[in-house]
Amino acid sequence: MTDTQPPTPPEPPQRSGPVVQYKGAPLEAAKGPGLGCFWIQIAVLIVLVILTPLSAAWNWPVAVSAGLLIATLVILLFAGQTIIFLLRLVAADRRAEGRRRPMRSATRTVGELEDAAPGAAASAAEDAAPGAVEGAPEGAPGDGPPNGGVRE
Repeated sequence: MTDTQPPTPPEPPQRSGPVVQYKGAPLEAAKGPGLGCFWIQIAVLIVLVILTPLSAAWNWPVAVSAGLLIATLVILLFAGQTIIFLLRLVAADRRAEGRRRPMRSATRTVGELEDAAPGAAASAAEDAAPGAVEGAPEGAPGDGPPNGGVRE
C-alpha cells in the first residue's frame, strides 16, 4: 500500500513591484467595497442631486430640503472614498502586471527608454529627432533649439 497525498494548491504568484498598502496591510481585491456598491452609491447620488434643488423649488419644508442636502453631501463622501479605493485597487493590479505599452504608440515610451541600455537610449533620441543632421554643428538648420524646444 502506498500513501497518496492530495496535491497541494499552487501558491499565488509573488508580485514583482512594491506592495500597495491599505490601512497598514497589503491591499486585497476581495476586501473593501466593490463595483456594485459603487454603482448603487452613484445612482443614489444622482437621485439626490436632482431631488435636492427641486425640493427647494417646490417649496418643500426647509427641514426636508436640508436633510436632502446633508444626505447628498454624505453620499458624495462615501462615493468619493469608494472610487479612491477602487482606483488604488486598479493601480495595484497594474503594478503587479508590470509596464503596459500604450495601444497606439508609434514611438517608445519613457519607461521603455529608461529600461533600455544607455547606448540604446541615445539611438532612440536620434530616432525621435528626424530633422537632426548627423555631424552638423550645434545650431545648424534642422537641429532645432539647443535646449530641445523649451523656451526659458
